[in-house]
Amino acid sequence: MKTLLKLVIALSVVGFSQPAFAEDDAEGCKDHPLFNRMPGYRINSCEIKQFDAREFPANGTLNAENKAVKIETVEGIQTYIVYDMPGETKTASGLQIQRNYQNAVKAAGGVVIAEYGAENSGKQFNDDQWGAGDRTTVLKFNKGGKEIWARVHPYNSGAGYALYIAEREVMKQNIVVNELIDKINKDGFISLYINFDTGKAVIKADSFSQLDQVVTALKSSPELKLEVGGHTDNVGSAEANLTLSDARAKSVMKYLSDKGIAAGRLSAKGYGQTKPVADNRSDDGRAKNRRVELVKK
Repeated sequence: MKTLLKLVIALSVVGFSQPAFAEDDAEGCKDHPLFNRMPGYRINSCEIKQFDAREFPANGTLNAENKAVKIETVEGIQTYIVYDMPGETKTASGLQIQRNYQNAVKAAGGVVIAEYGAENSGKQFNDDQWGAGDRTTVLKFNKGGKEIWARVHPYNSGAGYALYIAEREVMKQNIVVNELIDKINKDGFISLYINFDTGKAVIKADSFSQLDQVVTALKSSPELKLEVGGHTDNVGSAEANLTLSDARAKSVMKYLSDKGIAAGRLSAKGYGQTKPVADNRSDDGRAKNRRVELVKK
């Protein structure tokens, strides 16, 4: 798959006219590099900020006012594009727009964070700008070293839709193989930032190379024994975070064992949110707290 651009088109060609020509778009506006538009739509307006913060609903739970219970603030490049249909052109349904973007992101290894729809009782998301009742979906995936958050908001039964995109830099792992053992021997531990499926202990494929470096380093130092410690931020209950951190620590230990590191050299323990290394009041701080530590025994 070359890009997400082709997926949105490929999944939605039935029942559409040809895409609007670029000259129909608002001046200075264009599609985001990671997404194209639904066929036949034009860009009504757009806004790009090189650095800002935007709030995204972070799960599908709404409160009594139909506002998201959990919010994720994403800092980075912000893109906002509003699409609509010119004249009396046939439109897609809101569901069709929503499913296209969901399918494209899932095909790229991403996840659907939240989904709200007019037909779903109790899930008519109330947006301060657009009002309640129309569909909204929130999506997340990693691309080009960035964590991409996207919110797709069809309105007027698909006559138009708004696309919000925030690009946050993914925490980078800078320790190379020949430095890893030295750092553990010097400091007694090393922190790794492993990507897992949301709320789960499944290691994402983009973290395999990082763990393979650990395997290589451990094979070069066969006397070294480690505890694999799992740590979380403070989002969610302390009990759930403890359980999740323990499962993730065990998942990393299993990966290392499956790659040839003797099980007797490793142990795993979850610490949940009890040992933060940064301020949980900021996104950057929470990102630093979501870690796996390899601690020398």
